[in-house]
Amino acid sequence: MNDSTTPSRNDQPVPFVPGPGMSRRAFMGAAATLAALTVNGKAIASGHGEGLSPDRMAVLVDLTRCVGCRRCEWACADANENPHGALEHYDDQSVFRSRRAPSDREFCVVNRSSACRDDGQPYFVKVQCMHCEKPPCVSACLVGAMQKDPSGVVTYDASRCIGCRYCMVACPFDRLAYEFDRRLLPRVRKCEMCRHRTQHGRLPACVETCPVEALQYGRRGDIIRIARERIAAHPDRYVDHVYGETEGGGTSWIYLSGRPFEEMSAAGLPALAPVSPAVRTETIQHGIFKWGAAPMALAALLASLNKLTKKGEAS
Repeated sequence: MNDSTTPSRNDQPVPFVPGPGMSRRAFMGAAATLAALTVNGKAIASGHGEGLSPDRMAVLVDLTRCVGCRRCEWACADANENPHGALEHYDDQSVFRSRRAPSDREFCVVNRSSACRDDGQPYFVKVQCMHCEKPPCVSACLVGAMQKDPSGVVTYDASRCIGCRYCMVACPFDRLAYEFDRRLLPRVRKCEMCRHRTQHGRLPACVETCPVEALQYGRRGDIIRIARERIAAHPDRYVDHVYGETEGGGTSWIYLSGRPFEEMSAAGLPALAPVSPAVRTETIQHGIFKWGAAPMALAALLASLNKLTKKGEAS
């Protein structure tokens, strides 16, 4: 790729010269961010949960059925062409010694909870992107790389991403990962609910593979109804709490448990208020942009460009 150039006074191009301590990549990222902030006086990020389809999809995770076999981990890696070993390698139970979070090569992981069943066996918790109803990651994204699809899936467009990783900071579940080891165009990586499969009428790979039917895929309204019916039919088996129905404003992954979810927090299901964090951040953003942050950002961008142009002419 040719180096960027800035016209000089005699219309001859001069090489891009970054400011002190500023790489060309960092400058382009900053410029893109500032430019994003100035479009229509607000962030480009859209699709924060408005206009969701009443038929949007979700997954029910019944923790009373999960046996920690990790077949879902293998299926996820295989379906998304991530590195993975043979299926029998996932019988390794040593991974449960510490809590894990999804990574750039593992979009879902299973953790062992400290909570136990009546027979003394631990509960296991599958975690992945929760596909929030009003996603904080979408709200935080300045360039619209994160979007909430009407079908319920939170999608990611690497071609728009500028690598700011604000989405990762905003996620209250700690489910987004970044390709730090990838030098050329690193990406944010996450579960997309096997969108490449469901668009063709197939189930998410983890749901299809689960040998104990701990996972069920369907319309979110139906999933919540099924969850409540199970609680009503078996009050001795389940606590009266449908996790994900309201947590963080609601999610597309819905959980049932035989133990209070407070005991599942360390395994990856934190206690959250019923209002999405995105509501607070959007209120702040809109207030800032209303009072002139966008013009200030544009002025800063132009000042940076002018400074670099002068530095280029002087070289």
